[in-house]
Amino acid sequence: MDAPDYEFSQGPLRLLATAVQQDKKVLVSLRNTHKLVASVKAFDKHCNMVLENVKEFWYDGEDGNKALRERYTAKMFLRGDSSLLVSFKRYVTTTPGTDTYKGYLKYPIDKVKNPTPIVSDDDLYKRISSIPLENYRNFIIVAHVDHGKSTLSDRLLELTGVVNPTIDNKQVLDKLEVERERGITVKAQTVSMIYHYKGEDYMIHLVDSPGHVDFRLEVIRSYASCQGALLLVDASEGIKAQTVANFYIAYSMDLKLLPVINKIDLDTADIQKAEEQIEETFELDRDDIVHVSAKTGLNVNYILPKIIESIPPPPPEKYNRDAPLRSQIVDCWYDPYVGVIMLVNVVDGELKKGDKIEFISTGEKHEVKEVGVMYPDRRALPKLVSGQVAYVIPGFKDANKVFVGDTIKLVGTDVETLEGFEEPKPMVFVGAFPAEGTEFKKMEESLQHLFLNDRSVVFQRTTSNALGQGWKLGFLGSLHASIFKERLEKEHGKNLIITAPTVPYKVTFKGGREEIINNPSDFPDGNKKSGVVDIAEPIVEALMTFPGEYTGPVMKLCEINRGIQKDLQFLSNGQTLMRCILPTAQLIDDFVGKLKGATRGYASLDYEDGGYMSSDVCKLELLVNGGNVDALATIVHKSQVNKMGREMAERLVKFLSVQQYDVIVQAAANGKIVARETIRARRKDVLAKLHAADQSRRKKLLAKQKAGKKNLQAGSQGIAHTRVAAEACQSFLRRD
Repeated sequence: MDAPDYEFSQGPLRLLATAVQQDKKVLVSLRNTHKLVASVKAFDKHCNMVLENVKEFWYDGEDGNKALRERYTAKMFLRGDSSLLVSFKRYVTTTPGTDTYKGYLKYPIDKVKNPTPIVSDDDLYKRISSIPLENYRNFIIVAHVDHGKSTLSDRLLELTGVVNPTIDNKQVLDKLEVERERGITVKAQTVSMIYHYKGEDYMIHLVDSPGHVDFRLEVIRSYASCQGALLLVDASEGIKAQTVANFYIAYSMDLKLLPVINKIDLDTADIQKAEEQIEETFELDRDDIVHVSAKTGLNVNYILPKIIESIPPPPPEKYNRDAPLRSQIVDCWYDPYVGVIMLVNVVDGELKKGDKIEFISTGEKHEVKEVGVMYPDRRALPKLVSGQVAYVIPGFKDANKVFVGDTIKLVGTDVETLEGFEEPKPMVFVGAFPAEGTEFKKMEESLQHLFLNDRSVVFQRTTSNALGQGWKLGFLGSLHASIFKERLEKEHGKNLIITAPTVPYKVTFKGGREEIINNPSDFPDGNKKSGVVDIAEPIVEALMTFPGEYTGPVMKLCEINRGIQKDLQFLSNGQTLMRCILPTAQLIDDFVGKLKGATRGYASLDYEDGGYMSSDVCKLELLVNGGNVDALATIVHKSQVNKMGREMAERLVKFLSVQQYDVIVQAAANGKIVARETIRARRKDVLAKLHAADQSRRKKLLAKQKAGKKNLQAGSQGIAHTRVAAEACQSFLRRD
């Protein structure tokens, strides 16, 4: 394996390198330095392709100045795609101190040989059309957030020739700007790959899923089209809360689980402990575990054969290519040029351009404009067949015409409806209002396009006395709400005013009537509470994992946040697993951030809906000169009323301007004032030009001023929630 000269440049070091593999040894020639010989060094049973040099070399700089002397070490990885990745570390001996960094030297793209490269759409279709259903493999990668799902996806795409191997392949499937900026996956993405194994082509559909609990609906929806899952575990961090949650979801859906330990190249990796955790917690066989480094590509080539041998194909009793078309909508999004694009799981039959399809739930009929696979972007094909997860362009732009989970059939055929997906159950509600009132219609159109791509958002129109027309939006969590707002700003250039998040409360009235209330303005206050029998708040069952030494601080944190401990387990690797009941309102109040702070960042949290529990909560309102500012109302537990009332009143006065009368800001709960702040009136000297001896004129002017202030203050009660709030609400609600 020879490579042409490749320039490596980092800092003051510029080298030309040539690498040659000979008899399980790699000879790396670095010009301007002596030669290095790297020998095989195995980390574990799978790592027989790791090439790590056991020597170091010195580079004295071009001027030979010993003061600039630098020591280098190099580690080389022979990747599954036959490329060579070399990691350099530099230790500078100059005064004062040292500098350490990593650089990468990689084979040029033209040296990487895909056994059966795909060039054109026709070539792609010929390959796909010749693959039988038993050679299909549909799988999803699930893991805790930041355990390397997207990076592993990049390596698999390189190995199968879907993308050219390059060091710039980072988060190929994370297509949203917010995903790349935050480094997390928000939307599940599907890609098709063809892998040549033992003389046969295999069609592999990969789903890269989000890791954060707020986007679990994306994961669950993706499971429907999969028969197996890669359960990814970080070799340094081990099993985390969301690893456990994802495992049980996949297990309950009868998916074949293939455990993978990632990041084995890190100095902090503890492979043995990670293996013990997987075996102990999930009862998976240690011999089935694949050890990889997704970043360097080490051992990733072992995964695809494991997938083919371990994960079953789509079951023929459920997938029939000879039956009439029956397909399920898995996801959809909006494209400004072609309109709505649907991602579908083709269960029965086939679908091609020009077919007339019907949505079973609505009866809508449309002609298919284009079909194809994601490879990784859209690649048009003449037709789709049973077993494929692919895209369909139905040729309309109205986002309200399509529903995720709906069944598609050909017009005139009679087929059984496929089981739909679970309806999203919002856990967090916010009020959303356009920053400019005139933008309402354009804003609603942009929201509709985002709703198409994120069906877990629930919305309805609402009106606020302070902020005008807007929407009540329901999300699966605080991060979900934050991501949605950021996507609206970045993808559509629209700015929203978001009210404080609240949760849905269940209020029981006399006579047994129950009502779910998620808007603080609708919550019964002290004057309307006579008919209320009970108020219940939503709760979650939280699962936390953290190092054992932080057990005390975590238990205290849960107690402060009205948590009830249910279970406490001490795992063999020093980790503690705690289950507790938490009010959802406390969870969305930055509980995860507080948990990270209590454990120095080592804790992880996952949760599931726990229903409702009776609670002593009430509405906390802000009044400006007696006028209620409805956009700032919130619901709090009675134990927090005084503290929250004080904080809210003190915060609001910072954004109100001085008037010619006293501005009184009050926090009220259950008909009682719990806090008060006053902005004193601006004094105007009406006697400045008056002679001191003119007492009659003096009294008239003072009386007139007093009456004017009284009228102003009386009128201010009517405008407190309009003019004052319009100027202050945005600043009050902004938390940055």
